Amino acid sequence: MRKLVYYVGMSIDGYIAAPDGSADFYPVTPDVIDFITTDYPDTLPTHVRTQLGVDVPNPNFDVGIQGRTTFQPALDIGVTSPYAHLQQLLVSTTATSADPAVEVVPTGVVDRIRELKAQDGKDIWLIGGSRLAGSLLAEIDALVLKVYPVVAGAGVPLFTAGFSPTSFTLTSTRSLESGTVVLHYDRA
Repeated sequence: MRKLVYYVGMSIDGYIAAPDGSADFYPVTPDVIDFITTDYPDTLPTHVRTQLGVDVPNPNFDVGIQGRTTFQPALDIGVTSPYAHLQQLLVSTTATSADPAVEVVPTGVVDRIRELKAQDGKDIWLIGGSRLAGSLLAEIDALVLKVYPVVAGAGVPLFTAGFSPTSFTLTSTRSLESGTVVLHYDRA
């Protein structure tokens, strides 16, 4: 059975983006790029894969799901199908897709995730954002957190949800040369 995996970068103090939604304050160093292109190339937007010369099969994911706020930066640069190498779901009650490769899910996202989990395939990548992760917390099977060596002080938290303690078990850690730490957790 497929897993829903929340793979995301965050600051030491738990923010995935600045208050304005940007994430350009993260130090994207050569070792981080090497880690992503080697271990998680499927999480690179298709146009970035092309720029970096990454032409490999998806090792981890074949579906990506994201909220409207996470999807917006791609639209801002004219990219209507940012992850063309994945089945793409956009969770939004207001958006429509200009690209037939992007499935808009206005309601019933938990049911849609459960449907996808029951199908054969690679895992499902929860791209973001915070509100979507909060609404899907009960469905998240694993976390892969790239913790960058920076304190943001404020911003978009890893999860936006009501108080709901949910236990995960640390299954592996990896320290990169630049100080970024990759933490893998499975649902306890």
